[in-house]
Amino acid sequence: MKTKIFSKKTTSALAAILLFSGCSQMPQNINVGDKTKYGTAIGTAAGAILGNVMGKDTKGTLIGAAAGAAIGGAIGYNMDKQAAEIARSLETVVDTSPNAEATSDEDIIVTKNSRFVKITFRDKMMFPTNSATLTSAARYKVNKLMGVLQNYPQTIVQVVGHTDNRGTHSHNLTLSQKRARGVANLIMSGGVQNPVYEKGCSFDKPVAPNTSSQNMDLNRRVEIFLYPNQEFVVNQCI
Repeated sequence: MKTKIFSKKTTSALAAILLFSGCSQMPQNINVGDKTKYGTAIGTAAGAILGNVMGKDTKGTLIGAAAGAAIGGAIGYNMDKQAAEIARSLETVVDTSPNAEATSDEDIIVTKNSRFVKITFRDKMMFPTNSATLTSAARYKVNKLMGVLQNYPQTIVQVVGHTDNRGTHSHNLTLSQKRARGVANLIMSGGVQNPVYEKGCSFDKPVAPNTSSQNMDLNRRVEIFLYPNQEFVVNQCI
């Protein structure tokens, strides 16, 4: 009896490991709700393979497939659910257009794909000119976000600052870092249990060419990325 119990636990653990590894290969351009489908499909495949290896029979394969599907579907569902809750809390919607950050003039944009949920805060709403001090409106919105994060303590939070190309690269790097750190510190001060990291990109990753004041407005932004686990985290300045 003990041997059977250990075998099931081992199968579940290995299925989870393989699932997380496989999820990092999912397509990037995914519509609303599709992360759940991809997570379920990948989880089913991973669970079936490991169930077969551990169980050596059809029953083991079916059990592994069912367990993998449940785990994979849960990851996709939680990301979809987080995106929807965050959009509601920030009084907006999840924008599914492919170039939302470059085309929308909204102060806050919530988007998502197979790897993360992203919240984009426009600079004009977040900070005074050439300052890293958050406005009262920015603090209010970030506090709203923290209320949702408390429901998802395993979510990894990455705050990334961006500028336009006016001024030197080093000055804008420092400014983008300070702005990202200010938002990250505010999130951490709210009592959330999530891992929180910050990074500044200077003007290295614009969403539009810095050829007009309107485009520069789009490039001055702070982005908050929400990842389901560490395997999904990437350098957003590249």
